[in-house]
Amino acid sequence: MSRLFVLAILLIPSLAFAQKPTREQKVLDDRKKVEAEGFWIYNDLAKAKAEAAKNGKPIVVVLRCLPCEECVKLDDDLVNTDPEIRPLLEKFVCVRIVGTNGLDLGQFQFDTDQSFAVFFLNADGTVYGRFGTRSHRTNWVGDVSLPGLANALRGALDLHGDYPKNKAALAGKKGKAPEFARPELFPTLKDKYTSKLDYEGNVVRSCIHCHQIGDARREFYRHRKEAIPESLVYPFPHPKSIGLILDPKERAKVLEVSAGSIAESTGFHAGDTITAMSGQPLLSIADVQWVLETISPEGAAVTVTVKRGAKTEMLVLNLPKGWRRAGDISWRASSWGLRRMATGGMLLEDLEPADRAKLKIDGFALRAKHVGEYGAHAAAKNAGFRKGDIITSWDGSKTFRSESDLLAHGVMARKPGDRIAVELLRDGKAMKLNVPMQD
Repeated sequence: MSRLFVLAILLIPSLAFAQKPTREQKVLDDRKKVEAEGFWIYNDLAKAKAEAAKNGKPIVVVLRCLPCEECVKLDDDLVNTDPEIRPLLEKFVCVRIVGTNGLDLGQFQFDTDQSFAVFFLNADGTVYGRFGTRSHRTNWVGDVSLPGLANALRGALDLHGDYPKNKAALAGKKGKAPEFARPELFPTLKDKYTSKLDYEGNVVRSCIHCHQIGDARREFYRHRKEAIPESLVYPFPHPKSIGLILDPKERAKVLEVSAGSIAESTGFHAGDTITAMSGQPLLSIADVQWVLETISPEGAAVTVTVKRGAKTEMLVLNLPKGWRRAGDISWRASSWGLRRMATGGMLLEDLEPADRAKLKIDGFALRAKHVGEYGAHAAAKNAGFRKGDIITSWDGSKTFRSESDLLAHGVMARKPGDRIAVELLRDGKAMKLNVPMQD
């Protein structure tokens, strides 16, 4: 075998790696592609509003952080040639926002732990509805679908056709003003980012990603030594947290009602189509989440309009105090910031039944799946915690149900500088350590 041939073989992996596009190139290529096609207005909401006011069309805004691999399949189908969605999109003014720099947070309020969100708007800023739901870090099955997006688009067109007669019913689609009007104004972001993406420099580093907004909101309270509001610890409650399993292919159709849940006690049935909540028309699961998002953690009675067969039923959803806490927040990107604050950088997991039986543990027990090693995420490691430790008591309590409970306790009941007493088992031996609460 010649030396030249051997050298060529050795170079193939290096060449393949060198040709793989960087994150920076992905963003630049995306902009070039979308602008060349000319169907979507790229990163210019003001232009979209002006065009919509001129031609009378509604607006569809897609917020998608780039580069994001997790939602690319849905987004590619949306942007390109899906035979059901494309004809519907042609009835809208379509705008694509690829970073949240300069984003009006009074207008665009959504679950910032996802990197794909859709808004349907009137040119005057009235929100018709939302699309885009997530309840897992990488798996979107059960939350979104192309048929579901098509149904949301049709619903938005119907609402637009009735506008402004339905304006009063749509008023609740906008929320209260946030702490700051734009992401780059938050204290933890203002010295790092500006209101625009830097296409002449490093565009990836200049972008404020969706999850950073939620992080900045929570850090705003934490740095002021205040309890983080429960609505920010458990944001945008998923319908399944109250026992409603909805069909991602429909606007808000009930597939299943969990036994013993709030939804069951309310009177929801499988097959019900929820047409309105709190008087708001619904276009998707995200619209149901929006209604739940605007309800106080202290609870409330929510009116619900349901189509059941040929009949229309009126239900009252009674949400008790603390109802948000049934939701799981451990999957969220924002949970990493909460772990820094509340567990010293530890990622905790439920103890398997077999391990519980072996250790004869019936109550609270969480295993340290990962213990951070760097910076503020190494606080637990520096305090003596190790991977595999089994925590059996936290801050004097054995009543916590999950890691989500610990995170919430740490940022709502404790302040930076506090030290939490922890009892644990390591290799079958009982130990006691303390973990510091951080900002």
